[in-house]
Amino acid sequence: MNRRQFLATGGALVVSFSLRAQPKLPGSLAREPLLDSWIRIGADGGITVFTGKAELGQGIKTALIQVAAEELAVEPARIELVTADTARTPDEGYTAGSQSMSESGTAILNAAAEVRAKLVELAAKRFALPPERLSVANGAIRAGDGRSASYGELVTGELLHVKAQPPAARGNPRERAVIGKSLARVDIPAKLTGAPIYVQDLRLPGMVHARTVRPPSHAARLAALRTAAVEKMPGVLKIVRDGSYLAVVAEREYQAVSAMRALAAAARWNKQQENLHSDLQRLPSQLSVLVESEAAAPAWSAEATYRRPYQMHGSIGPSCAVGLYRDGNLTVWTHSQGVYPLRNALAEMLGLPKKRVRCIHMEGSGCYGHNAADDAGADAALAARALPGRPVRVHLMREDEHAWEPYGSAMLTRARARLEGGKIADWHYELWSGSHSSRPGPAGNLAPAWLLEKPFARPPAQQIPQPTGGGDRNAIPLYRFASTRVVHHFLTAMPLRVSALRSLGAYMNVFSIESFMDELAQAARADPVEFRLRHLDDPRAREVIRTAAERFGWAGYRKQRGRGRGFAFARYKNLAAYCAIACEVEVERTSGQVRMLRASAAIDSGEAVNPDGIRNQVEGGILQSLSWTLHEAVSFDASRITSRDWASYPILRFPDVPERIDVEVISRPGAPFLGTGEAAQGPAAAALANAIADATGARLREIPFTAPRVRQALGA
Repeated sequence: MNRRQFLATGGALVVSFSLRAQPKLPGSLAREPLLDSWIRIGADGGITVFTGKAELGQGIKTALIQVAAEELAVEPARIELVTADTARTPDEGYTAGSQSMSESGTAILNAAAEVRAKLVELAAKRFALPPERLSVANGAIRAGDGRSASYGELVTGELLHVKAQPPAARGNPRERAVIGKSLARVDIPAKLTGAPIYVQDLRLPGMVHARTVRPPSHAARLAALRTAAVEKMPGVLKIVRDGSYLAVVAEREYQAVSAMRALAAAARWNKQQENLHSDLQRLPSQLSVLVESEAAAPAWSAEATYRRPYQMHGSIGPSCAVGLYRDGNLTVWTHSQGVYPLRNALAEMLGLPKKRVRCIHMEGSGCYGHNAADDAGADAALAARALPGRPVRVHLMREDEHAWEPYGSAMLTRARARLEGGKIADWHYELWSGSHSSRPGPAGNLAPAWLLEKPFARPPAQQIPQPTGGGDRNAIPLYRFASTRVVHHFLTAMPLRVSALRSLGAYMNVFSIESFMDELAQAARADPVEFRLRHLDDPRAREVIRTAAERFGWAGYRKQRGRGRGFAFARYKNLAAYCAIACEVEVERTSGQVRMLRASAAIDSGEAVNPDGIRNQVEGGILQSLSWTLHEAVSFDASRITSRDWASYPILRFPDVPERIDVEVISRPGAPFLGTGEAAQGPAAAALANAIADATGARLREIPFTAPRVRQALGA
């Protein structure tokens, strides 16, 4: 019977079925769903947990071990954690955006819970008992009659080589044994004792050393080179030249440095003209309206413009990598924040299949975003390919790190608002900023790849879409206004190389918004804390603000001459941790020196896995923000970077550290993990600016607040 005949008979065939949508796997399980990508258990009961995230000093090794130990019901010491390695760990992209716990932590939490459930099910079958009559502790499952089976006995074959099936039943968050405890960080002892844990410390058998010779400016290209004298220098093994890319390899590090200096003197460059001085508002831009709920153009009660310069990552140790090229395979030890994207970029640059390139993360002494670590990885790859069979260590010189790393983008913001009845009725905010992410993935995002005989072009600048955003991160206020308009002028080409610096645009946007909120509170003759609460209906935000104010002693504060208090708040990305900071500063009018005396912070990161680790992140965020806000700015002339050392790029020193920073961690057992590492930078900068205004009556709107700039604002 054909279709026409079937319809003609008037017959009907009804098939009824239901397709239930598979629940989305949580965290990074969505991209790496196999359980044994995350957890493996040996016959001896040894437990190995894998994460694609990297330990950057933020303490995630400890926190991830705690998460796994909690759900597997074992002591943390029994767990071995393997971090980012393209041959061993899941691909979790970059360790960035304060997402290690929300992505990797959530994945491990759920994977561990499912592994435990599978083991209990196996034990129940073995003992012929229902699962609820079994107990789990110390890596074993026990029956009430004394029978027990260890994890190692139960795990056989491909038991864990299956896709996760959410939702796994997790432990009661109110009965935590490991999560919520301030366990000592596992990475600290080696750092305190000087053990070789940094990539800068790595020494391999037969290892040699390389140094690069960067052009005098980004646009300069190699015109001529005399190498004969350098090739005869002691220890020199190889001069690597590919187009305008230049490096030298030697047996010992000091020999490589000496040869690099000689090679630089022997090179002649075509210095193409550059113009690095540009007004941000005049650069080509793409306009996007992020929020539009504005009424007719009002008469503004206040308006202000804020500025941020280009800023460095300022890593204490210059970037380093070790490469080994053997039998057509490349291995690179690197402190890149994204081993898989770097692997892809190196494979493209060298014309190798991805499977022949392995990147292994080792900690570096400072990173804070996309610094020169990836460039150093490319240097190590090029040098290692030129000298197959021997590990080649590349350690950038300070001047190359400073002059060639990608900077945090300069930004300009403008805020306008209208007050009505003591509240903000209309809010208008604009920002001008470049890309805050030009990380590897494409080879063209590696500086050495620009210099090759067959260079890789830089990819066009890309915006990071909302809700996380890049330059416009935190540009949309969490506050509720009757009318709001937020506009992003995305600068498609910047005079200087820019990429991700810790917190991206959130630092500047929160500084601007929270400074302006204080200016509006003053115009409304309102207390700054109470004024913020007027415009917030999020109960968690309100609790964080009240907690920080109480810890500081805001209500009973007594002002002293030359001192002032400031307050600021933000929820990072409007979807991660809530953070509020109150601080007290002292301003010396004659010198223009500013010192933060004390700070009190409150943070809500959801469920707190390691409260002391969260405090560490907030304390570090405040200190780094102090450095950015008081001291840091990249200097340059018409053609090149002139900030090439710590004298020309000063950072916060120990005498400038506040006498006290106290942090209240608001934990919410069972709630999702919220990113913490970048929550404090914006509020700290704004609280500082607001405190200076309270102390002096002068409002500073251009970062950094250097002593000459403070004196100028005070008319001193």
